Amino acid sequence: MRAMVLDRPGTPLVERELPGRPPGPGEVRLRVLACAVCRTDLHVVDGELPSRGPVVPGHEVVGVVEAAGPGVSWPPPGRRVGLPWLGGACGHCAYCRRDRENLCDAPEFTGYTRNGGFATHVLANAAFCVELPAPAAGGPDPVHLAPLMCAGLIGWRCLRAAGEEVRELGLYGFGAAAHLVAQVAHRRGMRVHAFTRDGDHAAQALARRLGAAWAGGSHERPPAELDAAILFAPVGELVPVALGAVRKGGRVVCGGIHMSDIPSFPYARLWGERELCSVANLTRRDAREFMQEVARAPLEVVATSYPLARANEALDDLRAGRVNGAAVLVP
Repeated sequence: MRAMVLDRPGTPLVERELPGRPPGPGEVRLRVLACAVCRTDLHVVDGELPSRGPVVPGHEVVGVVEAAGPGVSWPPPGRRVGLPWLGGACGHCAYCRRDRENLCDAPEFTGYTRNGGFATHVLANAAFCVELPAPAAGGPDPVHLAPLMCAGLIGWRCLRAAGEEVRELGLYGFGAAAHLVAQVAHRRGMRVHAFTRDGDHAAQALARRLGAAWAGGSHERPPAELDAAILFAPVGELVPVALGAVRKGGRVVCGGIHMSDIPSFPYARLWGERELCSVANLTRRDAREFMQEVARAPLEVVATSYPLARANEALDDLRAGRVNGAAVLVP
């Protein structure tokens, strides 16, 4: 198999030929069709998440099952499936027993604690693969399915965490996740307010085209008080900004796995029963529910594809904010 390997944080990925192995008990081997590039991959590559040794990044995978290990009844060989960030959970800790496997005490993460999809092949825990719609004429191709495996799923979980009675919704950072969840929110009757980097007119135009009622810079005031705000930008200084934009009783949801430090801010920003919370990882239930939502109403996925060997270029473009929508690697 061919893979882009991170030897140590802060260094470019290196293209290597790695020995393949057959899937073990409970595993499947996937031939990777596409793997989207997530900001979490940047956090791993840049060392903002502690490194756990040489690893193949990538956790927004669409692939075809080539082989199944002992004890696997699903997915069968030949089936197209998705592989998300949560690659395994213990099943018996207090969180798993409470249907909160996203908080498992002994989790596995694709592209972090186990090799991921910046490769031609990947081994996966079969029980954590995501069922995808069968390929059909005119249906989503792998490049446009891959971003759903994290950007879509985390956006979905964040939207649910924002609350049931949201009319005015703010999205801070209009990238891969926000451009998907904005469409879901718009279809549900919410008025979406998109906050981008100052002067990012391309992202603002995309937001408006996808249904946003307003789009502007991160420090601008929206035209209405927000019922809730979701932060996808990993910028801690935006937390008090977002708190200042939500109404009394409103909620700010932090959707990233890593964020720069949150600066101190006046208690008045939080007072009035405003809430600040985070979303951590995802669950298999999230995946099932989100894919059902997508099946009912397909999303427009804006994606730029790169050959696998240009993974470092894709990461650089994402780091510099040059990607409109999602970046996707294709072996």
